[in-house]
Amino acid sequence: MYDERQRPEHGPLAGFTVGVTAARRAEELGALLQRRGAAVLHAPALRIVPLADDGELLAATEQLIDRAPDVVVATTAIGFRGWIEAAEGWGLGEPLLARLGHVELLARGPKVKGAIRAAGLTEEWSPSSESMAEVLDRLLEEGVEGRRVAVQLHGEPLPGFVEALREGGAQVVGVPVYRWMPPEDLSPVDRLLDAAVSRGLDAVTFTSAPAAASLLDRAEQRGLLPELLAALHHDVLPACVGPVTALPLQARGVDTVQPERFRLGPLVQLLCQELPGRARALPIAGHRVEIRGHAVLVDGDLKPVPPAGMSLLRALSRRPGWVVARADLLRALPGAGRDEHAVETAMARLRTALGAPKLIQTVVKRGYRLALDPAADAKYADA
Repeated sequence: MYDERQRPEHGPLAGFTVGVTAARRAEELGALLQRRGAAVLHAPALRIVPLADDGELLAATEQLIDRAPDVVVATTAIGFRGWIEAAEGWGLGEPLLARLGHVELLARGPKVKGAIRAAGLTEEWSPSSESMAEVLDRLLEEGVEGRRVAVQLHGEPLPGFVEALREGGAQVVGVPVYRWMPPEDLSPVDRLLDAAVSRGLDAVTFTSAPAAASLLDRAEQRGLLPELLAALHHDVLPACVGPVTALPLQARGVDTVQPERFRLGPLVQLLCQELPGRARALPIAGHRVEIRGHAVLVDGDLKPVPPAGMSLLRALSRRPGWVVARADLLRALPGAGRDEHAVETAMARLRTALGAPKLIQTVVKRGYRLALDPAADAKYADA
């Protein structure tokens, strides 16, 4: 019998495929996932367009220099740095820093604090939760009637934030440091969409709300939105770095998972818990068999399996121990046509990949079944 204590070491995400939609820090996220064994499909769902030459940012900067705000809310480190760099390029760096040095400067989180201090400034306050909701609560408690509040926008929606400030009597000045645009090359996004709707992905990660919205928009353009939503509801785990990122998905009725801390590391750790927990483990022919996305763990040993073999294995595992007819297995094979010989060929390759031929029994003239252990038969009899 298999001894758990002798289980070989491999990453917790081995055998799973994870989609990455991020444009920024995508390499970092991909490396974290691969280090834990995942196969990664990268498809930036958007691109960041800096506004150094944009009249809108220049106008907002000049407006704030000419008339000082009472409060400035810095939301992202990259956005704050980009704003200062753009101002320096226009010859407005010193006057902008002078203005920011004499206002109530609020930082959303520690990375923004670092960017503020690197510019020679000091924030007055930063929420421990890194939440814009906590920033809003503080401002409203202080009272914003008649106050001028500048908000560094960061490409993501700030639901209710600006509206609540204006309802409280504040004059809000938006500082748009960069914009999100669809990617110039849509083929990686299309490949990710195709993989998602065909269940070739086990999870897809989102690190910004615009990326989630962009992927949904592209799916709608291709007529794939219903299929994508069905996949995200049932088979492909949507993992978001935080609640703001999840908003476009939630608006479509998609439930997401999110880490407690809005960081890439905790996001990856969450996947390390969630995906293995969703994999099906069965006692078959004296072995522990765990069926993952593109591989199988047999007694803890990772066995890569071709796509056709995985299709057969999933069809057999839906009713463990029950005989599945060749005709039904043929329908489970992608693009197999009408020749049942394709089932026999794919089954032979599956058995070879698993390295334990007795896991799957041939039932003469009927089909195939997983050789479920006798003690487990009752448990799965009505599966």
